[in-house]
Amino acid sequence: MLQIQENVSLKNFNTFGIDVSAKYFVEISHEDDLVELFMDPQWAHTRRLIMGGGSNMLFKNDFDGLAIRINIRGIEHRINHEEVFVEAGAGEVWNDLVNYCVDREYAGIENLSLIPGSVGASPIQNIGAYGVELKDVFKSCRAFEIATGEFKTFTNEDCRFGYRESNFKGELKDQYIIVSVKLHLSLIPNVNLKYGAIEQELVNRNITSPTIKDVSRVVSHIRVSKLPDPSTIGNAGSFFKNPVISKEQFSPVQSKFPEVVNYPAGDAVKLAAGWLIEQCGWKGKVVGHTGTWKNQALVLVNHGGATGEEVYSLSSQIIDSVYRKFGVLLEREVNIIS
Repeated sequence: MLQIQENVSLKNFNTFGIDVSAKYFVEISHEDDLVELFMDPQWAHTRRLIMGGGSNMLFKNDFDGLAIRINIRGIEHRINHEEVFVEAGAGEVWNDLVNYCVDREYAGIENLSLIPGSVGASPIQNIGAYGVELKDVFKSCRAFEIATGEFKTFTNEDCRFGYRESNFKGELKDQYIIVSVKLHLSLIPNVNLKYGAIEQELVNRNITSPTIKDVSRVVSHIRVSKLPDPSTIGNAGSFFKNPVISKEQFSPVQSKFPEVVNYPAGDAVKLAAGWLIEQCGWKGKVVGHTGTWKNQALVLVNHGGATGEEVYSLSSQIIDSVYRKFGVLLEREVNIIS
């Protein structure tokens, strides 16, 4: 029997540590729990919020509805020659899944080490870091259709992945709840060292033939050196997407700022949002109870007691200043719950 709680604090369920509450709260541990919940007409017209690890959301206010925390666990794998198929429950911590695979030498997600959040959120956001995106290893996911109470499988193609985007943020938004994710990994590693920071750290460690464990350790080291630990200071990781602009848009930016940090992105150019923000003087700046992280301007932090409105206001100021200086419009990566 599901336990629906009332007036529950969400402070410990969002990594920003914003002190808000949900009018109603329920934790889902099994697929059947979703069927039971959505068959109950009591909740048919109640505003709903699906939560995982709470690492990619900013609450501006209390949530006047039903917060549904997905806590479906379990990891299984199947090996077929050199191929490995790993399936994990949506409630698993993403980095626990990475460690599970790296420890067993299942290659493909080592570059995604230490990304905060849950497995269920990974395809929604098409998480990515250091030259690898989830879509590169994503096989399928199983999801609960809210309108019908049925379960459906979505393939890689079905998800229509883009840069930090998927169909679950587009036309399928709020229609499905992901319950498990299946990845297509390999026993034959093909390490991705595209990002200079990884190469440099491997050199520092005198590693010339890196294994996936080496890559995972190096990526984790780089992330820890740049990003704050949510258990000690509230944050949601990268607050903004790295902007992708056309080569025509990029030309005047590069002409005026030759040192602009950029990467090829097909027929477009990806800019480093952290660099843009830093050039506007925001890195390490404290504004009231909030601010930007001292080692990475892309990360907004809660220094203690910040409200969601404060953090949102700071993000708006940063967006405005970057646009005034570079003519580039930053987009928030974090979901704003108001």
